[in-house]
Amino acid sequence: MTSHIVWDWNGTLLHDIDAVIAATNASFAELGLAPITLETYRELYVVPVPKFYERLMGRLPTDEEWVVMDETFHRHYWAAAEDAGLAEGARELLQDWQRDGLTQSLLSLAPHEKLVPLVRAHGIDRHFLRVDGRIGPSHTSKAGHLVRHMAALDGTGVTSGRTVLIGDAVDDALAAAHVGARAVLYTGGSHSRASLESAGVPVVDTLAEAVRTARELAE
Repeated sequence: MTSHIVWDWNGTLLHDIDAVIAATNASFAELGLAPITLETYRELYVVPVPKFYERLMGRLPTDEEWVVMDETFHRHYWAAAEDAGLAEGARELLQDWQRDGLTQSLLSLAPHEKLVPLVRAHGIDRHFLRVDGRIGPSHTSKAGHLVRHMAALDGTGVTSGRTVLIGDAVDDALAAAHVGARAVLYTGGSHSRASLESAGVPVVDTLAEAVRTARELAE
C-alpha cells in the first residue's frame, strides 16, 4: 500500500476560474440576471450547482431555466477551457509524486468524454492510474463518483485510509469523508478561504502546500 492522491481537475490542476466566471455570467445573462464578480462566486459557490443558483436567485431555477443555464454555461465554458493552463507548479508536482513511487489519479465532475482529451492534451495523463469524469447528469455531487472511482482502483494497492483528495470545493471534502479518505482544499479555485475552512479539513494557498500536507496525512 502506498500513499495516493485523488486530484480534482477544474479549479485545482486546471486553472480555469476565469473561464468559469465568464461562462457563469453568460448563463445568467440568458435569464436577465446581473453578472457576478469572482469574489461573489467564491463566497456563494456550492455543489450541486442548482443550490448555487438558488443562493444567487433566491430560489431554485425551474427545470426550464436549469436546462437553459446549464447548456449556456457548458457551451461558453468549453469554448474557453482549451486556453486555460495548468495551475502553477502542477506539472512538476505530478512528476515528483510519481517519481517518488507514489500513486495518483484524477476525478472530475467535468463530463468524461470532454475531460479525457483535455487531460491528454496537457500531456499529464501518464501520471495517473485512472482519469474519470462525470457520467450522467451535471446536477450532482462528487461522493457517488468517488465511490465508483475508488472501486475501479481496487487491486492497485490504493486504499481509502491512505488516500487524500486534493480539491477546491467543500464538496471534495464531503466526498472524501464519504469513502473514508482525507482531503486538502486549495484556495485557487471556486471557493473563498472562509468557505473552505467550514469543511474542517486543511486549507492551503498553493498546490505545493497541498501535496506536502497530503504526504503527511497519508503516512
